[in-house]
Amino acid sequence: MADEGLKSAYELAMERLRKRDAEEGVERRSLTDAQKAAIAEVRSQYEAKLADIEIRHEPVARAAAVDPEGVADLVTQYRAERQRLNEERDRKIEKIRAEGS
Repeated sequence: MADEGLKSAYELAMERLRKRDAEEGVERRSLTDAQKAAIAEVRSQYEAKLADIEIRHEPVARAAAVDPEGVADLVTQYRAERQRLNEERDRKIEKIRAEGS
């Protein structure tokens, strides 16, 4: 270990995760260039969708400073929509990853 030099906390954590995966029999697969491109495209699309709802929510956030109780339902809807989009994005990415196996 002395030959390797100092490692960052990130590098140490990744080593522990790789070791745990190996012990649990988790198979590591590399993504193809097409999969990487497809995942990047999905992430880009969902970043745009999330930015859109963020922009639409901005006036609601300003109104919350004046009347917090009056916008509670709108804030709940905003959070639910963000969660739905994040889950949808993650499902699509998982589907892309699974296609390569």
